[in-house]
Amino acid sequence: MKRIFITGASAGIGLATAKLLAGRGDEVWGTSRDVTRIPQLPHLHAVRLDLRDMTSLGESFHAALREAGHFDVVINNAGSGHFGPAELLSAEAVQDQFQTVVFSHIELGRLTLAALRAHGGGRLINVTSLASRLPVPFMGAYNAAKAAMASFTMSLQLELEGSNIRVIDLQPADIRTEFNDAVARTDGGDPRYTTPVEQVWRVVDQNMKAAPGPELVARAIAKLIDDENPPRRATVGGFFQAAIAPVIFRFLPQRVRVWGLKKYYKL
Repeated sequence: MKRIFITGASAGIGLATAKLLAGRGDEVWGTSRDVTRIPQLPHLHAVRLDLRDMTSLGESFHAALREAGHFDVVINNAGSGHFGPAELLSAEAVQDQFQTVVFSHIELGRLTLAALRAHGGGRLINVTSLASRLPVPFMGAYNAAKAAMASFTMSLQLELEGSNIRVIDLQPADIRTEFNDAVARTDGGDPRYTTPVEQVWRVVDQNMKAAPGPELVARAIAKLIDDENPPRRATVGGFFQAAIAPVIFRFLPQRVRVWGLKKYYKL
């Protein structure tokens, strides 16, 4: 039985993961801004946490830690998205995206490492995105934030080499969740972007609806928790996106990558 802390446990990947882990007997502390959205299940403890409030983040984590006694695993999962032309992004929109996807995750990671050191070891799983390597058009702030978090995760892996703390970068491809419903969409009122924004959104929405469900990611997370020697980076999703595309793109020059992504999103 593991004691696990996971953010964003009221929907999507976080909810599926919390339910799977609690269902097998792990004690799970799952967070949400609205704890009424977290189902009342055996072994699942609801924690109110707002990633936009760093003071609240620390207080919520330490309250859960006191209740749990220790954590074996912490999963940085919660986040949000923004869809619109990068040229028209406001400083506020970029700041908001980085707050929820980078700054809060780094802070929770800092708190986690201190807790894991006190316990003698454990695992920190940062849920980034395949978009950190294969960016989605008109999701510039999200792509950049996820890439920043993936890079920060690798920095931790380098610095913690040889310790009893394992840091893992989990990169989901498209997963069928309510994520698109919550994405903030803007086109800035610029007619030059109206058509391509709508075209790419149609492709993104179609891909999401045809993608595997969040249970696939939940099972991958459970495997990362259970494996004695888990990989430092894991990708999960549909076969082409998660297995084929990253391998192909690793060896292609930038101009071919851009051409391929334009074709994929029908730009």
